[in-house]
Amino acid sequence: MEFPGAYAETGVFVCFEGGEGAGKSTQSGLLSDWLRARGREVVLTREPGATAIGKELRRLVLSPETGVLDDKTEALLYAADRAEHVATVVRPALRRGAVVITDRYVDSSLAYQGAGRSLDVADVDRISRWATGDLRPHLTVVLDLAPSEGFGRFEERDRIEGESVEFHTRVREAFVRMARADPAHYLVLDARAPIDDIHAAIVARVQDLL
Repeated sequence: MEFPGAYAETGVFVCFEGGEGAGKSTQSGLLSDWLRARGREVVLTREPGATAIGKELRRLVLSPETGVLDDKTEALLYAADRAEHVATVVRPALRRGAVVITDRYVDSSLAYQGAGRSLDVADVDRISRWATGDLRPHLTVVLDLAPSEGFGRFEERDRIEGESVEFHTRVREAFVRMARADPAHYLVLDARAPIDDIHAAIVARVQDLL
């Protein structure tokens, strides 16, 4: 069964995407604070690991101790985390009319397990859309940053962060391609810009959704 792309009729769903060290957590937190200061209910969440089950799945897919995973296994673990996340966190919040802000979502699987790994992007897309009922963000903010710059923003690396520069370059290019294909639902920003400037650009776009 094919699911048509679905945008929630209540609430607002905003996703932050981008490579390692691009500032997704910083900007999602700033947006959350800005919205709460204006009386909006905000659910600030992330993938993987936003649920009890998700925490275990996050440990499996990101811990260096896990070692090598088959690419399909990795993609399915992310899809399992996402299914639980959407069913227990995202959809209930949207039904209440909340603003849901997530650090990573389906596009991360398409970029990392699709473009980054050896998997067919169409297969990863199909699994991810099935896991979520094809629930799509009203807006995806892509913070664009060269991998060589992102790596300099942290010291320790997990399984994914420890991949090659070539891997992360393919990931970066995939995010930009997806954004260019659907500009109505994406905002691409240079992650090297000042934090306040990035935040202002995000707020300007989000205001149109409220």
